Amino acid sequence: MHPALLGLMTIVIGVGGCVGYFWASNLFVDKVLYPPTGPNAGRNINRANMIRPWLFLFPAIFALSLYLGYPVVETLRLSLMDRVPGGYEFVGLDNYAQMFGEPKFWEALRNNMLWLIVVPAASTAFGLLAAQLTDRISWGALAKALIFMPMAISFVGAAVIWKLVYDTRPIEAEQIGILNAIIVAAGGEPKTFLTIPFWNNFLLMIVLIWIQTGFAMVILSAALRGIPEETVEAAIVDGANPFQVFFKIKVPQIMGTIVVVWTTITIVVLKVFDIVFAMTNGQWETQVLANYMFDKLFRANDWGVGSASAMVIMLLVTPILVWNVHNARKEMK
Repeated sequence: MHPALLGLMTIVIGVGGCVGYFWASNLFVDKVLYPPTGPNAGRNINRANMIRPWLFLFPAIFALSLYLGYPVVETLRLSLMDRVPGGYEFVGLDNYAQMFGEPKFWEALRNNMLWLIVVPAASTAFGLLAAQLTDRISWGALAKALIFMPMAISFVGAAVIWKLVYDTRPIEAEQIGILNAIIVAAGGEPKTFLTIPFWNNFLLMIVLIWIQTGFAMVILSAALRGIPEETVEAAIVDGANPFQVFFKIKVPQIMGTIVVVWTTITIVVLKVFDIVFAMTNGQWETQVLANYMFDKLFRANDWGVGSASAMVIMLLVTPILVWNVHNARKEMK
């Protein structure tokens, strides 16, 4: 079947199925389960109104359980099992012990912590700076569009772009990497930037900072526009200079938004995979947890240790997610 026709049929069947489900569930509640007739009509109507929202939520709850809840439970189970001929056998925490005993895991964990320190802070700071400065220039809308543009690029696409920036050719060949072209033009020798231990991690971080700065700028720009003008004008009348207005008046009022942006980028950092995979594949001491998990699952075919590393990533992400949701609910009150 032609892919376009298959897609159209999927949409029609999906939408039709949803409409049919809601119609049938309403009919079942009103005609079979709690009919609004007879001496108990009032009670039946109240009961029907209580159960109806859960019938409408059921498809979403079922889908989330199937595609989010089940994988978590299955990953936890696999992390406690080991592959043997004919199936799996329970090994308890042996996979975790093996994982904790591997230097590559600790390298990945150390690098993830380094990413967590640098990327959210730099992305939020640059985004806040861009949001403040672009609001003060006449061509601010164009500047925002240019800064936000990397958000439209996939992580793999961005990695390929920056890999070309860092590209190295033999000294006798023409350099196509921007950095090495500048170095050679200045009389230096080309360097293999991505193979320099420790510093190559920062070169990879630049890619994610480049992408996430646009996201931070858009959110923080909206927050800055929501600050009451009266507070800024009062500070200016009291003799505050622009730096004092920004750091002592504006920033405290949008601190909640800054925290939300920070934590959102933190979650992205904990799951970073594409950039490292496309640029270094975890070589030269650039391994991160998601890439380590991929190597174990699909290269070493070690589902036990791979699942254990996936559980470590989930455990690191979960507290940040819970805290983020808690703060969002607190702000809505």
